Amino acid sequence: MSHKHAMILLAFIVLGAVSGVLLGWYNPTLAVNISWLGTLFLNALKMTIIPLVIASIVSGIGSLGNLKKLGKLGGFTLLYYSLSTATAVLIGLIVVNWIQPGAGMQWSQTAVPDYILEKQNTGISDIILSLVSPNLISSAAQTQLLPLIVFAILFSMALSTIGEKGKPVFQLFDGINEAMMTLVIWVMHLAPIGIFALIAARLGNAGGGEHFLAEMKAVGWHVVTVLTGLSIHGVLLLLVLFLMTRRGTSYLLGMARALVTAFGTASSSATLPLTMECVRENGVSHKVSKFVLPLGATINMDGTALYEAAAVMFIAQAYGIDLSLTQQAIVFVTATLAAIGAAGIPEAGLVTMVIVLSAVGLPLDGIALLLSVDWFLDRFRTSINVWSDSVGSAIVDRFT
Repeated sequence: MSHKHAMILLAFIVLGAVSGVLLGWYNPTLAVNISWLGTLFLNALKMTIIPLVIASIVSGIGSLGNLKKLGKLGGFTLLYYSLSTATAVLIGLIVVNWIQPGAGMQWSQTAVPDYILEKQNTGISDIILSLVSPNLISSAAQTQLLPLIVFAILFSMALSTIGEKGKPVFQLFDGINEAMMTLVIWVMHLAPIGIFALIAARLGNAGGGEHFLAEMKAVGWHVVTVLTGLSIHGVLLLLVLFLMTRRGTSYLLGMARALVTAFGTASSSATLPLTMECVRENGVSHKVSKFVLPLGATINMDGTALYEAAAVMFIAQAYGIDLSLTQQAIVFVTATLAAIGAAGIPEAGLVTMVIVLSAVGLPLDGIALLLSVDWFLDRFRTSINVWSDSVGSAIVDRFT
């Protein structure tokens, strides 16, 4: 996609997002009725995820030439993702201890959805077990990317060891990858309408502008805390990007289509195809982007990690429970690890938050405090997830 075409499409996407807010705010009934347009766009993006992820990883590892280069690329990638996620959690803890959003809060209890409580017994061992799937077809059907990525990496490593016999297979996946990227460009022409409908419908489901403001007022300081933390982390990532790669606001502008799409869809996995396209247009090498980004969309959830740390502390404050430094250290570790297990789907952070709450003995009913505004904050933390992945691809490209 040419630069001029990309900027025109970005303008229409932003216009669609703003129009969606206005429609959902003032006419929630109509907004809900057009939700199918957003679903159509989201389904079209999701349609490309599985073949794109598998093809891009196999193709990317094939382009490295040998397993030694894979080790270097994988090592840098995991180092960046570990540091960025841990930094996000630390920022979340600092901001929530500074603002104290739950102190003295009065609230009425709300039922917690069953799909969250079903994860009550989830532990770190379950995250480790999720790395390997006994049924890849089932994992693909449920868009469970982590076991598919593990398989694709192992499959590519095996191909690399069989010499000439593996080259035709790598070439096949190269072709699939290029075809999928072309398909993504086609799908993105639906983005202005799709994002318009997604945002309008979600705000419409919340009851429109007046009802949304009432929800915001009830937990307003929690919203301020999370948005403050996410903003600080986003700016910090931009600063790190500049210091390590000499890229700056031009790179951020180049990622704008992916970031707006992340905001509209609230899904880093659904945004992945566009993230890969934008990163390539920003000059990141194909061999890096094809490995780093699919992995990042699965395990690098900076926004989710920050949100979980801040939200757990908010719940503790709302219950009048003073967590010690040791308990906050446990929050730090578990929020970092739980974010790895968070699926790249809307509101996945609420599910993995159960792990963090259980680790420090906080009541799971506290999640009910967050339900009214989680869908709103989810859009911002997803955008940070995608931004961190994008920054990571540029940094890894610079040092590998």
